[in-house]
Amino acid sequence: MPKRGLFPEHLLADLMAGVVVFLVALPLCLGVPLAARAPLFSGIVAGIVGGIVVGGLSGSRTSVSGGSPALIAIVSAQTTALGGFEGFLTAVVLAGFIQVAFGLFRAGFISSFFPTSVIKGLLAAIGIIIILKQLPHLIGYDIDPIGEMSFNQPDRETTFSDLPKSFRYFLPGAATIGIGSLVLVVAWDQIKWLRKTRIPGPLVAVVAGTVANILLKRAGSPWAIGPTHLVSVPLGDGPEGMMGLITFPNFASLADSRVYVAAVTIGVIASLESLLAIEAVDKIDPRQQRTPRDRELLAQGVGNVICGLLGGLPISAAVIRGTANVNAGARTRLATVSHGALLLTCVLLLPALLNEIPLATLAAILIKTGYRLTNPKRYRQLWREGFSQFIPFAATVAAIVLTDLLVGIGIGLACSVVFILHSNYRRPLTRTLERHTSGDVVRVDLASQVTFFNRAALQKVLYEVPPGGTLLIDATNTDFIDPDVLDLLVDFQKTGAPARFVQLSLVGFQDRYPALRDEIRFVEHSSREVQKAASPAQVLAILLEGNDRFRAGIPLKRSLERQRTATADSQHPLAVILSCIDSRSPAEAIFDLGLGDVFSVRIAGNITTAEIIGSVEFAATVAGAKLVAVVGHTRCGAIEAAVTENCNPRDAVAADCSEVRRILHEVGRVIHDDDCRGLTVAGAGSQQAVVDAVARRNVVRVVRKLLEGSESLPRLITEGHLGVVGMMYDVVTGEVEVLAETRHGV
Repeated sequence: MPKRGLFPEHLLADLMAGVVVFLVALPLCLGVPLAARAPLFSGIVAGIVGGIVVGGLSGSRTSVSGGSPALIAIVSAQTTALGGFEGFLTAVVLAGFIQVAFGLFRAGFISSFFPTSVIKGLLAAIGIIIILKQLPHLIGYDIDPIGEMSFNQPDRETTFSDLPKSFRYFLPGAATIGIGSLVLVVAWDQIKWLRKTRIPGPLVAVVAGTVANILLKRAGSPWAIGPTHLVSVPLGDGPEGMMGLITFPNFASLADSRVYVAAVTIGVIASLESLLAIEAVDKIDPRQQRTPRDRELLAQGVGNVICGLLGGLPISAAVIRGTANVNAGARTRLATVSHGALLLTCVLLLPALLNEIPLATLAAILIKTGYRLTNPKRYRQLWREGFSQFIPFAATVAAIVLTDLLVGIGIGLACSVVFILHSNYRRPLTRTLERHTSGDVVRVDLASQVTFFNRAALQKVLYEVPPGGTLLIDATNTDFIDPDVLDLLVDFQKTGAPARFVQLSLVGFQDRYPALRDEIRFVEHSSREVQKAASPAQVLAILLEGNDRFRAGIPLKRSLERQRTATADSQHPLAVILSCIDSRSPAEAIFDLGLGDVFSVRIAGNITTAEIIGSVEFAATVAGAKLVAVVGHTRCGAIEAAVTENCNPRDAVAADCSEVRRILHEVGRVIHDDDCRGLTVAGAGSQQAVVDAVARRNVVRVVRKLLEGSESLPRLITEGHLGVVGMMYDVVTGEVEVLAETRHGV
């Protein structure tokens, strides 16, 4: 629980995180307008508004907004098309209102459709781009703006072609400071006592790099870094001079229809980029705090309205800034707001000091941030998750690196859609073969959404049912069926199924889909015809198959209502099962049976009495049951009580429970049989082993007593109309074992 005191516990952590984000954002605030050929101060305004305004209004605790690298090409093109930056600012204001409308109409749900593999690809790709783009700056090759992120650079080079050139023209002083800064920020996170100081490593690197270069300049060293390789914040000479750097929108451009096209373009792209960014940052947040999407769109819209009015670039949530914020340990929105406030304060009061910071040091900080985004562990994790995750991830990474963010995301989404369609083609439904007492049924459970893309897979399943087979299509859990799929089902019901003599049953279509009528054309329970046609061996096989389903956790899907209605007038069970009253061994459950399938006789210790024999004879001779199954079970309480009474009468049940003692006396007879005489704990291995062994012999004895006590049962066995068998049910594993020595007629 957070400590209560004068200052919140998270205050220091958030302020330190704000410093780190400020250092990461500074080169981006300057580089993006340079790449977009916009006034340099417009990037500073975007950073300040993104930090203070959007950070204050957003519901995100970690996301950070600023000038969007994804909009560089649009800023450049639209500024030219609208006759200058003032006209473009009008479009930014309108774009902000469009984003506010998106938020009010709850358009943030779109982020739910971004696949995880694509989001992870976005993170990894940005990490790669940061590293590739900052390597030249790390060694003093600063021809390309430091915040520029696109593959095709303003200097007509590409991300890859710039690398070899940078190594030919590097500056020794910048390279020394840059590499030293990189070593410092990496070591700061690795050395435990340095981490405990809670001083951000990037701040130490900036101070050290700046001081080192100032000393080199004062010493007249040729390794000193010149102004073109340092930060270049516009100097405004205080607040009044700063106002002179602000560009205001020209609202006369509202008469130009092109300004509205530009506004829609900016609003849509900035919104998509923001949703992608917060989705990505939320995934790497160790506290897994979910950002309210609609509120984020509102905040971004307000931010862009203010940016347009104050001469700022269009803003969006930024993955780089957000990642730096998370990695720096930000806890609340204070980190985001403090970074914006720090940017405003330094630009107003300390621009000359900011302009002493080497770009190589800032490049080192960005490279470390990039590595955190594209850590090799991320690639191994996606590889282990299979091709359906790895290929869209890899496609997103490659496409973003070789083109730009939005094109790369589009390619990644297209790749994911291909895998989704392939998955839907293969598994838009669940197909199972159910073995009912009346015969085999091919069961098809439709998914919640059955679209046109599922048509081919469903058609394949329908026509794979063998001629003369039974097919059940269940739409109980289906919310939507495409009209083309409905046409396929109607056509199969009217022509395909009759032509192939397929018994087609439908469930879940009633009322919602009038063209298809719910109808069950197979028997879910044991009927007269099923009972008459079954042999004792077949009934035993049905019970064992049901036990297999029970153990696998895949019972048949039956309608108890239909079974109740169908068996209301008559019953024709296949078997009679004599079992114990133990709550853990209900016969219908362990054999996966339904209403009307079996007679169930339950008594403690599954013993036999005259009444029990009479009940079994009724089931076999009058009702036509084909199998008598005596089912004992492990860990039987009645058997254990009988064993205890025979071993130590003092621990047995109370003397006044006369009927209980009669049952235990009957169970105890098996202990004195020749097969169990001499069975001890020492010989069996444990008390439980003794109980289970006695339970097993009890089943054998009960089967024998049933046949000895009845005249009709042996006759039916001889005539081949009945089978008798003993079984043991393991309450731990759920498995039923047939005792070979008890088989009669099966």
